[in-house]
Amino acid sequence: MSDPLNPTDDATFEPLSSKDAPRSQWRHCHLYVLVAFAIASFIIIRRHNAPPPYQHDEGAVFGTFYHLTYQSRENYHDAVVAALAEVDSSLSMFNPQSVISRVNRGEDVLTDTLFRRVFRLSQLVSEATDGAFDITVAPLVNAWGFGFKSGALPDSATVDSLRALVGWQRVALTADGHLQREDPRTILDCSAVAKGFGVDVVADVLRRHGVENFMVEIGGEVVVSGTNPKGESWHIGVNKPNDDPESTSQELDTVLALTDQALATSGNYRNYYVTDDGRRVAHTIDPATGYPVQHSLLSATVLAPTCAEADAFATAFMVLGKDKALRVLERHPELEVYFIYDSIGEHRVFSTLPQ
Repeated sequence: MSDPLNPTDDATFEPLSSKDAPRSQWRHCHLYVLVAFAIASFIIIRRHNAPPPYQHDEGAVFGTFYHLTYQSRENYHDAVVAALAEVDSSLSMFNPQSVISRVNRGEDVLTDTLFRRVFRLSQLVSEATDGAFDITVAPLVNAWGFGFKSGALPDSATVDSLRALVGWQRVALTADGHLQREDPRTILDCSAVAKGFGVDVVADVLRRHGVENFMVEIGGEVVVSGTNPKGESWHIGVNKPNDDPESTSQELDTVLALTDQALATSGNYRNYYVTDDGRRVAHTIDPATGYPVQHSLLSATVLAPTCAEADAFATAFMVLGKDKALRVLERHPELEVYFIYDSIGEHRVFSTLPQ
């Protein structure tokens, strides 16, 4: 019998050597790495497949505020700010170096692309509304105390003299982009369309970056696309007219469920003043008469293919009043409206929107 403590036969016992130990440890370590890699890959894939979050940006522009909500992994606020700065440098009456300010000073300015787009759209809406929308109406607006000047109410002689400077057909663009006008004293004011146009510009920025679901709002003018963070249509409120110009009440008359649409609202119920003798003067001036409008329409909300169109037509409808506005709608089925008007002291609604 062999002695296990003192073997003499050919059988030998070879324990693991030191070089075998690291190999065994590596097998365990390799397993841990594979597991960690698998977990990390799962997390990355899951995040990639998860819907992008909704971004929220806001700021000030055109004397008001803007709000953006859009679904994207990237934030595009810098691009939006840059685009709005271009609109301001083209169309802002409050920017002394803007294209429109230089044009109004009589400088020989080559207008830019943004100016030309807004000018041509404005001319089309002016023609469609028989001149109710008119970007040359600024002298009359100023005279009645709603623009850059204020003071005593104008008399009939002043109104008549200013009307000679007003008229959308008195201005035109040359083929090379210069403004021509019959009277050098005629000035342009695109305030009634610039906000809506700014909304369109921001919406285009988001679309160029592949964003499909978004809401862009500037001072109440809106473009929506796709769905909101809940996966539903966007819900846009229409304010109830309030006769108190100092009121901060934002009571809603209705809430519209919209997608892939542009909306703008114009109204006289906030921007007005009352004279010493009790007369109410609304900020909407009729270019045809030179006087503030007086009719039952309190607010006009318009849905259109672009926010610039919605903005311009909403202003025109506030000039025309409900009945004349309806005749324009007959020629423009691409527009939808939500009108709030006064009927013997009560608010009524006329709407072409689906119920």
